[in-house]
Amino acid sequence: MKKIAVLFLILLLVVLIGCEAHIHKIGVGAKEGKMKQARQWYALWGLAPLNQIDTRDMADDATDYEIKTEKAALDIILNIFTGWITVYSRTITVTK
Repeated sequence: MKKIAVLFLILLLVVLIGCEAHIHKIGVGAKEGKMKQARQWYALWGLAPLNQIDTRDMADDATDYEIKTEKAALDIILNIFTGWITVYSRTITVTK
């Protein structure tokens, strides 16, 4: 019974972690389907950004595009190793 409960909790955590995403539509949203990705790094549990990502530059002067920020699978893996020094990452995707 304990093994089933532990397995259920692990599965629940994996599902909940994968749901963390924010989507912003600029104009009418993405039209062409061209994507660019970048990784935003934060220190002190997300309080201090370590780099700056310019989404307008990533959109290449497009007027209609979509910005998605999420914790992707690679971010979760990286955060396992960098989290102990309070550094975390998020993936930013701009779709034109």
